[in-house]
Amino acid sequence: MELTINVAVLLAVIIVLRLGRRTEARSRNDEKLTVAIVLVFGVLVAPTAFGQGVADVVGQLAQGVTQSGSP
Repeated sequence: MELTINVAVLLAVIIVLRLGRRTEARSRNDEKLTVAIVLVFGVLVAPTAFGQGVADVVGQLAQGVTQSGSP
């Protein structure tokens, strides 16, 4: 039996664990590391079908907000 770990799923778990900690306990370097992990996660998820779906939904929301704000 072969066990494989999806790197995007692993990073998602790490992000949830890191963001679950108290804000006051974070140093500046700790926050920078969290941002770097989230950026890598975004790059890994973007080309997937899930990433494309999220991008489409966000694009539709942004278009709706833009259209509702124009006279």
